[in-house]
Amino acid sequence: MHDHETLESGPSRRDFLQETGAVVAATALAGAATMESPAAELQPGTGGGIGPNAVKITLNVNGRDVQTSIEPRVTLLDALRNYLDVTGCKRVCDRATCGACTVMLDGKVVYACTVLAIEAQGRQIRTAESLYNDGKLDAVPAAFVRADAQQCGFCTPGFVVAMKAVLDANPQAAPAQVEKGLQGNICRCGTYEQMRDAIYALCNTKRGN
Repeated sequence: MHDHETLESGPSRRDFLQETGAVVAATALAGAATMESPAAELQPGTGGGIGPNAVKITLNVNGRDVQTSIEPRVTLLDALRNYLDVTGCKRVCDRATCGACTVMLDGKVVYACTVLAIEAQGRQIRTAESLYNDGKLDAVPAAFVRADAQQCGFCTPGFVVAMKAVLDANPQAAPAQVEKGLQGNICRCGTYEQMRDAIYALCNTKRGN
């Protein structure tokens, strides 16, 4: 019979498991202590970001600076409707597919449900309310009224704002160009024919049969 040599090159399996268990337990306790500690808030100017608590912002809405305090996650749509009582833009799909929340930012149409309110600071925000001044309707909503181009009214503010943006950018726009500018807006009541009447009237063009 041959003698077996004793191997002493490392710890036994039992010693290894005991040491590993102690390390895991210590790590778990340290993690629990960390979880119990309050999370550090991210504040403006700290280099970490803004929030999560409410922050003060200033928005220029229809030519007037207004201030409010919101959480950074609040969209422009919610800030306008729920914090500033500017309710012309409507919440319908809330998924940037219907256009009911359309507003203008520096003259360009955007879905207010897709823009954070804090991102709109320092920019000119125009809503459907801007199309009514001193008791007089702007030519765009006035054309909608004459053509009876609204029913439930939820989509109408988005349509008139988008149409106003097209005509502001190109007062000589042809009806087809105006319609192209409305491709991001949907009317579930189906008043498209009446809207076309309004568009042709605004473009001073006779609509064919």
